[in-house]
Amino acid sequence: MDPSQSFNQPPGAWDSSEKSAMLHPSAPPLANQDNLAGYPPSFQFPQGPYTQGPYPGQTVVAVQPGVFVTVAPLANPLPDYLGYSIFTMLCCCFPLGIAALVFSCSTRNANFSGQRELAEKNSKTTLILNHAALGVGLVFIVLLIIINVLAMTS
Repeated sequence: MDPSQSFNQPPGAWDSSEKSAMLHPSAPPLANQDNLAGYPPSFQFPQGPYTQGPYPGQTVVAVQPGVFVTVAPLANPLPDYLGYSIFTMLCCCFPLGIAALVFSCSTRNANFSGQRELAEKNSKTTLILNHAALGVGLVFIVLLIIINVLAMTS
């Protein structure tokens, strides 16, 4: 090490233009600009401090754009039996009516989102729950009538 050089001073051969070149890199020179792999022969890369192009020997990868699928409501929606569910909930059997109402809303949502299989399953479950609630409600009402008639006659 040269004793005349200080630790705070740069070496004598140092040029200040080197530092500015590091801050603003330029694009690398292209080997054969007329025959770029993956680009049409007439394609020219723009020149400037912030442009990039393929380096010599680098392959160009083209990526297809993403595909977005949107769902549409079913053209022929399945029945959701909402009115029947409300009737069985209020008039026949409250617990089964609530379950039927939940499946009825699920059927309506599946119809709106285009999920035919789920709508079919929920519609079938809603109908079964509604029939069961109506049956339980009718049996309960018939039993109440029979008990009242027997109580009045005795």
